[in-house]
Amino acid sequence: MQLDIEPKSLPMGPRGLRIERLGMDRYAEVQELNETLFGERRVIFRLDRPDVMFLVAYLGEQEVGYKVGYGEDRKTYYSAKGGVLEGFRRQGIARALLHRMEDEARNMGYRRLAFDTFPNLHLGMTVLGLTEGYRVATAGYNAAYQDYRLRFEKVL
Repeated sequence: MQLDIEPKSLPMGPRGLRIERLGMDRYAEVQELNETLFGERRVIFRLDRPDVMFLVAYLGEQEVGYKVGYGEDRKTYYSAKGGVLEGFRRQGIARALLHRMEDEARNMGYRRLAFDTFPNLHLGMTVLGLTEGYRVATAGYNAAYQDYRLRFEKVL
């Protein structure tokens, strides 16, 4: 069964939202957000990937979300991890971070953006992927997470 959900043109986050691309010198900020959201300091397994990108979303001076990605291969940019603080969800911040990552990846020459998600653990990412024109490329059961892992991909 195929679900056809048309991409929607939705607002790009709350008024005053700012997204910055941070360098490795500010990695500790991303670690702190990651620890708040996921309870661990490790953001991703390896930082020596090509074109590692850290995006942080701010409302005023407050960090409210982040997204981390890297070049998976010459054509595919991979969105590895991200999240939005609980009190700021459902305002378009994750969507704005995703759009910014798409733009950055496109500008670096990548042709596709991909991400994995676990729909029973993170339903919002599944819905976001479908509403933003991503298609399920692969699906399989992950015993460690006791959930199905869906890989979403979109041509940039």
